[in-house]
Amino acid sequence: MQLISMIEDMAKQAKSASRQLRRLEREPKDDALRLMATRLMERQADIIKENKKDLSKAKEAGLTPAMIDRLALDETIIKEMADGLEEVAALPDPVGEVTGTWKRPNGLLVRKVRIPLGVIGFIYESRPNVTVDAASLCLKSGNAVILKGGSEALSSNLILADLLGGALKESGLPPEAIQVIPSTDREAVSILIGLDDFLDIIIARGGEGLIRFVTNHSKVPVLKHYKGVCHIYVDKFADLEMAKNVVFNAKVQRPGVCNAVETLLVHKSIADSFLPSMSELFRDAGVEIRGCPETAKLVPWAKPAFKGDWGEEFLDLIIAVKVVSDMREALDHIEKYGSNHTEAIITNDHERSGRFLAEVDSSVVLVNASTRFNDGNQLGLGAEIGINTSKIHAFGPMGLEELTTTKFVVHGDGQVRT
Repeated sequence: MQLISMIEDMAKQAKSASRQLRRLEREPKDDALRLMATRLMERQADIIKENKKDLSKAKEAGLTPAMIDRLALDETIIKEMADGLEEVAALPDPVGEVTGTWKRPNGLLVRKVRIPLGVIGFIYESRPNVTVDAASLCLKSGNAVILKGGSEALSSNLILADLLGGALKESGLPPEAIQVIPSTDREAVSILIGLDDFLDIIIARGGEGLIRFVTNHSKVPVLKHYKGVCHIYVDKFADLEMAKNVVFNAKVQRPGVCNAVETLLVHKSIADSFLPSMSELFRDAGVEIRGCPETAKLVPWAKPAFKGDWGEEFLDLIIAVKVVSDMREALDHIEKYGSNHTEAIITNDHERSGRFLAEVDSSVVLVNASTRFNDGNQLGLGAEIGINTSKIHAFGPMGLEELTTTKFVVHGDGQVRT
């Protein structure tokens, strides 16, 4: 009962804070964001100290190296977090934007105006830097947010919440606009997703089990950042040197994130000239290849791929590789095993790239570029709260505009309906 009461109180306070935020002009929000950036840099040592507590517990609990990498904060990452706050402050404020205006025959003037969503419940795992990204985007877009991070990042998230809330208070804004649930109890998620009287939307970002639980049990509408089963298709008209660079970056640069490539599809006509040299790059980088029978003939040290490897989000230095007979087989494979996250084609044929762009049903589709670019910052959104792999009400990286909706504002001069 105590946990229920605490989270309900947080939700009530967030609802009250959201009413204040929706009235704000741009300047006070931007000032608060810049102050948060300053406080982050001033308290680097304290943040790293708390993060080390989380890292120590994570290692004791046997978390994978990829998970520990996502959890870790250092001076470089904290500087990136502070820079991100400054970048969000510099972005245009979407709230109040008029997206359409028209006049009816009866003289009514109708406008569509962008407004905040209200109160957002954000459920996520690891990556305490996401706490700052989410808080900054929610504040700038006029939303209050209740953050439920993973238990593995609790110490890091609590000090960040204290810092962010303190900056809000210093700026004369309601500190309840940014709150972190201070509990590792799994029941906290169930409580939060049941508060449909106070929350307007849930954004879920994490592993498959978490996403399914939230989607199946929430009384609040859910936007889900589902797993990233990302594919790259190397077409028969690909520049093979370009393909090697792009594929290597997509897998190796940071394998433990959702936009890392997990499956490589290679056209059969170029497989024998591409896969042996590509596989050597992978072997030197410690990447395990799980290949189809045709791949195994060209890469003898590859492990055989089993059915479960297609559609798997490895989040590690592992990649599934399949040789396909044509582009149709590649598209069919992506349709069957993809997660609507990110897909790329490497080709110099404009017609084939156009077909790929039209037929692939994912939130970001790329031509001759790494899947690692499916990221709010990389796409010019400033930051993101997640990558929505469902299509309502946004699809792909969720930046400021995606954290708003629109309402109709109508001006008349005494009209009545007949």
